[in-house]
Amino acid sequence: MLKKPQTLIALAAIMLVLVLYAANSQFNPESAGHTVTNKTQEPISLEKIEKSKTDSSKLQADNSQKQNVTAADLATTPNSNETQTSFTTVSDKRPTKMPKDIRINSLDELMALFDSLNYNTKSWQEGNREVPRLTFESVSERWQKTSNEIPVQQKKMVFFRLLAPLILVANENILLERKLITEAPLNDAVLQKIAHKYKITKDDNTALTEEQRQALLEEVDIMPPSLVLAQAAEESGWATSRFTVEGNAFFGQWDFSGKGMIPKQQRKELGNYGLARFDTPLASVEGYMLNLNTNNAYKKLRELRAKLRAQNKPITGMELAGTLDKYSERGQAYIDGIRQMISYNKLDQVDEAYLSDAAPLHLIPRPD
Repeated sequence: MLKKPQTLIALAAIMLVLVLYAANSQFNPESAGHTVTNKTQEPISLEKIEKSKTDSSKLQADNSQKQNVTAADLATTPNSNETQTSFTTVSDKRPTKMPKDIRINSLDELMALFDSLNYNTKSWQEGNREVPRLTFESVSERWQKTSNEIPVQQKKMVFFRLLAPLILVANENILLERKLITEAPLNDAVLQKIAHKYKITKDDNTALTEEQRQALLEEVDIMPPSLVLAQAAEESGWATSRFTVEGNAFFGQWDFSGKGMIPKQQRKELGNYGLARFDTPLASVEGYMLNLNTNNAYKKLRELRAKLRAQNKPITGMELAGTLDKYSERGQAYIDGIRQMISYNKLDQVDEAYLSDAAPLHLIPRPD
């Protein structure tokens, strides 16, 4: 049996060991599977740390994928309630070379070309929404005659298939402008030119404010293809009007510069106006989009589009058409006609379309 002094020494030694063990347990997370703690934060378990590493790796992978977007990534999920993918980004694999010229001598040759590109009714009905990069030189006078000799459905099909690529190309260019607007410094020279183009600034050599950048983003935005197709068909008579053949005018835009095409029955009370002419059909589409994106008459359209984008909702021609009461003197009757055109021809499906990454082609009609 220990003597009393020895007992006290032994007890003191035991207490010292316990204190050292407790101290070691508090600072060594491996000592007993304890949670790592911080005085000012919630406990972070080893499981959460591993999950954080996984999430970080996933984020890096996502960012890598975003930098390598292809045409296939632009397909919109059927029945999606979100803004169309092709309205938010462009393919990183898009071609940058000039288009190859293709001579088209007949309607049969054009149809054969569509088939070779898998750009036909069968493919569309199967759900393929990829559209080849086609542009064309002009509308031939022969089209005025041919369009009256072929079935109505074929006339519409040719019109839609030739116009749709132009609309998607114009939208792609707008999305590239949006990207620059978002990323460029406020004193960037190209940004300043875009701001002047869209009438945000009075000249093209003044640095923007952050408020002007946001205002610019509301104006520099896409137009849903269904709306553009319906208005082009309505305004150009399916590309058979004199103004379309003579000056690539698909949208009935007025020109007060004195250089426009004069209507046979000009209304003198409206001044010396004409129909604007364009060098190419693509230029006509781009001019139409710039008009809707800058003219005060279409401010409601831009506000609605911005609201839909902010809410990540689909941007559709059917919805935006309701803001076009000032596009025509017919007002609501014009809106109803455009909506009926979209509905009857199922043009809403074209709002899901996206451009191919294949090389672009430029179609040149046989001389009249």
